[in-house]
Amino acid sequence: MQRGMSEIRRQLTIVSLNGRGEGVAADGTIAPLSLPGETALTEADGERARVVALEVASPDRAEPICAYFGRCGGCAAQHMSARLYAAWKRDSVVRALSRAGVEAEVGPLVDAHGEGRRRATFHARFVDGHEQVGFMRARAHDIIAVDACPLFAPGLAGAIPAANALAAAVRGISKPLDMQVTATLGGLDFDLRGSGAPNDLTRRKLSAAAERLELARLSVHGETIVERRPPQIAFGDALATPPPGGFLQATAAGEQALADGAAAALQGAKRIADLFCGAGAFALRLAREREAFAVDSDAAAVAALTRAAGAASGLRAVHAETRDLFRRPLTGAELARFDAVLFDPPRAGAEAQARALAAAGPPLVVAVSCNVDSFARDARILIGGGYAIGPVAALDQFRFSPHVEILAAFRRRLVKRRKGPLG
Repeated sequence: MQRGMSEIRRQLTIVSLNGRGEGVAADGTIAPLSLPGETALTEADGERARVVALEVASPDRAEPICAYFGRCGGCAAQHMSARLYAAWKRDSVVRALSRAGVEAEVGPLVDAHGEGRRRATFHARFVDGHEQVGFMRARAHDIIAVDACPLFAPGLAGAIPAANALAAAVRGISKPLDMQVTATLGGLDFDLRGSGAPNDLTRRKLSAAAERLELARLSVHGETIVERRPPQIAFGDALATPPPGGFLQATAAGEQALADGAAAALQGAKRIADLFCGAGAFALRLAREREAFAVDSDAAAVAALTRAAGAASGLRAVHAETRDLFRRPLTGAELARFDAVLFDPPRAGAEAQARALAAAGPPLVVAVSCNVDSFARDARILIGGGYAIGPVAALDQFRFSPHVEILAAFRRRLVKRRKGPLG
């Protein structure tokens, strides 16, 4: 027995971190929760290795702030010192740009966590008539029930017991359930997905639960079941009510940092296009000083932006359009109307729009992204079309996760034309 154990256990020296924050040994073996410089006794776990004991610990090892760390899949890096953590996240941007052949200055990681996460997604599974509610286990499909999350903003207080109560209200369904919750000025805003269209009995149960829990709004698959108070979000001085389950930056501090960075880059631009605009986090702020044209494929988000612009005072002209920019990017004469373009696409990036901008874009493009690889690809496209990339800002609003938010400005190079024989 002892000989068998020795055959599957081995000592590894960790030399680096991968993009998920996992330790990588000299031979390429991945050992989660280990750090560079550590020597670990490990046990085979498929093609990976599980750390059984640390024989030499890194001075950059930190004490996790959450008892669920290592089991809950929400965090990847609570065991890193602040120094190592900041370097690892910044390096993820540097490596992605390098892979794409993009040379750019990447600034130090900017803390954009603020008060914490203002939105979260809980998962529920129903087994033998009982609900299991919480977050997904790391690299698995089962659920870790939690009673607190140290990354939540104060506005999410009560979100965990509310998620449990809502899951109990739909007990009896067989499908897995996802529950997205957002902290709004009106209170908690829940959107349930995966349960299918609710029948009359389920609607009554959910409505009663929403009243009892004092939710601002409760929706199922984007359909509002009950709205007790407007679930408003402040975008600068404007108040918007995003659609159920609509996109929102993870933290208020992160959104403000991105908006401030975009505004600084757009100084002097009088007409701007805000592409992949969502409910108006950028457009409604930028319209204080310039005309804004906002575009998104989500009709409900565009409608929310339009309502918010109409109710706000002191804005310049704001026009909005529903359009799929993946299939119908702004091109040619449309782009010629603007002094600058801002885009903030989903994780897939804005490849089609970047190609259109490279061909006929305005003097200035400001790019925001939550995905280092799609950002690097789109940056390469813009540079190939004659743009020069400025300093890249790396913002950390997804604390302890591998995700990083990115902002950079691209300015079209001036090409000097050669003089002909007639000057």
